[in-house]
Amino acid sequence: MARSYAGILGPLALVISLLHGLLRGGSSDSVLWTGWWNLLVFAAVGGVVGWLAERIVADAVHGRIAAELAARPAAPAGGASPSGRG
Repeated sequence: MARSYAGILGPLALVISLLHGLLRGGSSDSVLWTGWWNLLVFAAVGGVVGWLAERIVADAVHGRIAAELAARPAAPAGGASPSGRG
């Protein structure tokens, strides 16, 4: 998930920076440098946000599974089937 967020936020920041620089009439060097730095910064931020999102989702799923397993009745001892016929 971290790579997805980084792969989306970085290029999005680059495109927005380039469009902003071109609409404001900036020099090509400054527009490209600004876009490049924004790409790097927002890709890093996207990676951190994606990593955090992945951890939060994994912890929530783990907690839900653990709660469901704890709520299940224990299996009978001795390997008998749940129906009591075995």
